[in-house]
Amino acid sequence: MRILVINGPNLNMLGKREPEIYGTTTLLEIEKALFEYSKTFSGVELKFFQSNLEGEIVEKIQNALGVFDGILINPAAYTHTSVAIADAIKAVNLPAVEIHLSNIQSREDFRKNSFTASACIGQIAGFGKDSYLAALFCLVKHLEKQK
Repeated sequence: MRILVINGPNLNMLGKREPEIYGTTTLLEIEKALFEYSKTFSGVELKFFQSNLEGEIVEKIQNALGVFDGILINPAAYTHTSVAIADAIKAVNLPAVEIHLSNIQSREDFRKNSFTASACIGQIAGFGKDSYLAALFCLVKHLEKQK
């Protein structure tokens, strides 16, 4: 079971960027934790990708077709603006789970709207790095049911 993990803009700055909101855990630490957790599932392989550029994220999603079984995605700021990323997820028709470190529903009004959530099978937010672990658990269980 191959899963693509996509992280959007500014997530490469985790650990430094607004630690009062996003914590002090770095993206690399999140990836390591996710990789370790993936070992609890049989046959799960993760591939990590981060970009600050919307077009690169769209291309990565498009190129996932026929290569990956599912997608974990934290679109970050593109959550609230990117029809292109939502359309790419819909186009490849791979199950995707949207992830957020913070609870976007408890933040500024513009953050409460997600263009990408409607293209995903679910959304997990507000649990810091554990949002990623929960999303992996849910996606793996979903994929196992599809077999």
